[in-house]
Amino acid sequence: MPEEILPNLFRIRVPLIGNPLRELNSYLIRGDGRNLLIDTGFRQDPCRQALLAGLKDLGVRREDTDILLTHLHSDHSGLGPEFVGEGREIYIGERDLPWMCSDTRNELWKHSDIAYRLAGFPVTILFEADRSNPARSMAPAPDFTRYHPIKNGEVLQVGGYRLKAVLTPGHTPGHLCFWLEEQGVMFTGDHVLFDITPNITAWMGVPDSLGDYLASLRAISRFDVKLTLPAHRESGELKPRIESLLRHHEIRLNEALSVVKNNPGFTAVEIGGKMTWKIHADSWETFPLTQKWFAVGECMSHLDHLIALGKVRREVSGEVYRYYAV
Repeated sequence: MPEEILPNLFRIRVPLIGNPLRELNSYLIRGDGRNLLIDTGFRQDPCRQALLAGLKDLGVRREDTDILLTHLHSDHSGLGPEFVGEGREIYIGERDLPWMCSDTRNELWKHSDIAYRLAGFPVTILFEADRSNPARSMAPAPDFTRYHPIKNGEVLQVGGYRLKAVLTPGHTPGHLCFWLEEQGVMFTGDHVLFDITPNITAWMGVPDSLGDYLASLRAISRFDVKLTLPAHRESGELKPRIESLLRHHEIRLNEALSVVKNNPGFTAVEIGGKMTWKIHADSWETFPLTQKWFAVGECMSHLDHLIALGKVRREVSGEVYRYYAV
């Protein structure tokens, strides 16, 4: 059953089967003649059935519902084209919008494959990781084009609420939080989660994703938030969590730098294998493949930030990047 958080603002729990995130918090704002659904889940049947049941319980019709995406990832965007009403909009940040188009999405995956090969991922393993990655298999239908870009600071009004877009790049280049100033409520998407750490990876055309993320964390710490509504798991106090996330990444940066200093010339895959991860696996070699893919991406983003700080340099050696302390 949907949970009412504030008048006409509900949370629908959408299961993410086989995913460590467990479930998505999809939020529904019910209005007079127009509703707004925030994030949708994977393009798979358990997500579809949970959303259908939630909307039915609330007496909400898809025909009267716009969709708002905090960011492009498929566990948020996958069902958007199926659930948006005819003549309604799917809103997404203007920086994330290009990745929703089929041509650009293909370019993104080509770039990702090249980046992972340069990181030291064997081609055969990378191919298998690609096949099993839900970011590809459960993404929105690529031929859908009815997206409406949102700019930083733009306001949507529905159900008596004013949602102001707050650009928070890092998790994706165009990730948006949404601020309800009158109520002191912030939808944080995947920018701030409370009992898990958002994955920060490298992105095509973005030299320092982690640097962007850390700056975005500091930026939203200035808001007087009374209630935080994250996209996964439960809520908590925003400012202490931001401080915790900043400390976490400082520790991870120091760990990555230590590995580089002790193992000059290692690839990102080799550096990742020396770092600590909260994954149920006996060794780096037995890591679940999809989780290793995410771990290496996170390792790359930390190495990129160390390069931006002038603490690490990267050299091309054969077909891989190798890292050295400065």
